[in-house]
Amino acid sequence: MTPAQLSRAVLRSARELGVAGALPDRVQLRPRGDGIWGTAIALRLAGAAGMPAAGLARGLAERLAVLPGVRGVETDDGGFLRIALGDGHQADLLREIIDAPEPERLPEDPARDAERWAAATGGTPSLVQRDENPLFRVRYAHARARALLRGGRALGLAPEPGAAELTHRAERALLAALGEQVTGGERTARRLLTVADAFLAAERERSALPVGDEEPTEDHRARLALALATAVVLARGLAGLGVSAPDHL
Repeated sequence: MTPAQLSRAVLRSARELGVAGALPDRVQLRPRGDGIWGTAIALRLAGAAGMPAAGLARGLAERLAVLPGVRGVETDDGGFLRIALGDGHQADLLREIIDAPEPERLPEDPARDAERWAAATGGTPSLVQRDENPLFRVRYAHARARALLRGGRALGLAPEPGAAELTHRAERALLAALGEQVTGGERTARRLLTVADAFLAAERERSALPVGDEEPTEDHRARLALALATAVVLARGLAGLGVSAPDHL
């Protein structure tokens, strides 16, 4: 199960409990550890459901806990839910991202890109090509991910979600960032920056390509899948803001 599928499952469970009119289009899920997602949806819906938030949370938990792909669900007295996804959630998430159609790529226009990024974030347009410019970091991370994929092809290494478990804390932080579902200009821009920084941190810790005399392994295939998912998310997010995502910088 992926975070997007989990969001739909939570909404479906709420409808089964008789909550309908106040349902949002998407449940806001926040990462709470490896494969664990938290939500305060019961607090938001308690009034419409006509029951305490803690009671609604327990009702949701009972329905969610029996679903395939859910490892367990915990609630607290305030109605907050923590939902743990089962084995395979990493590969499920990466496949969902990779299999989705990529957006049409925009031609690069540095001035336009800087203006549109600034419009989304409320900042000042910047053409500075250094780390202190958030747009540069996002576009650099995208170009770096594409470069890793080209390098993998040259070595005969294809991205393969689930080829190996991604166990490093930096890799798991990137997976959590990729799984977050957000909309809106500034929130989208913040998410893209989070994904970009998490990707660059993960690549510093665990290279997606063999280093030196290192032999290619299934770990490298899994990390290349992580790079591909990162590239897709960054390209899609930038396109949504009207900003180009070049493969080379």
